[in-house]
Amino acid sequence: MIGRLRIDDLGLSRGERVLFQRLSFELNAGEALTLTGANGAGKTSLLRAVAGFIRPDAGAVRFLGEAGTEIEPETARSRHIHLLGHLEGLKGARTAREELAFQTAWCGGADTAPAVEALGLGPLLDLETRKLSAGQRRRLSLARLIAAPRALWLLDEPLAPLDARWRAAATQLMRDHLAGGGMMIAAVHDPLDLPCRTLDVGAAS
Repeated sequence: MIGRLRIDDLGLSRGERVLFQRLSFELNAGEALTLTGANGAGKTSLLRAVAGFIRPDAGAVRFLGEAGTEIEPETARSRHIHLLGHLEGLKGARTAREELAFQTAWCGGADTAPAVEALGLGPLLDLETRKLSAGQRRRLSLARLIAAPRALWLLDEPLAPLDARWRAAATQLMRDHLAGGGMMIAAVHDPLDLPCRTLDVGAAS
């Protein structure tokens, strides 16, 4: 399991525009980092680079185990990371039950019951995902974080579509994840109600 994430002198660009250069930080078990900055500053790009979907211009993303041994990036990304993007990526014709079962199995989980209960998904399970509201779709997407536990959560505006009740519930899930030794990086516009460091991506260039 990932016990530490190291970002060493990372540089990213989008097209001809440099987003940032020589960005370095470490994240250890039980820690959270929030990414702030203006739209287009590179918050989402940084999450996608850590997840392996964008190749950095320079620098390295390194994953270390609890004993400090390096984990191959492919192994870390396929087994130990959840990326929850700004868009849900749900199949509209599937029911919420089918989508949750598919995502859970794909990520190596099995038991969806705790996630269904924690996120109040029971009444939604037989509805097609295209019939769900934005907040309901986000709760369905969050469910795989519980149903298929992984060490590092990469979250892009995770609370944006949620009302106050479910923002509080999702925040508690984050607290529980960190208390259990998990790690989290979240791109946000509004501060999260939990202990975390903050990185202003716009100031990282």
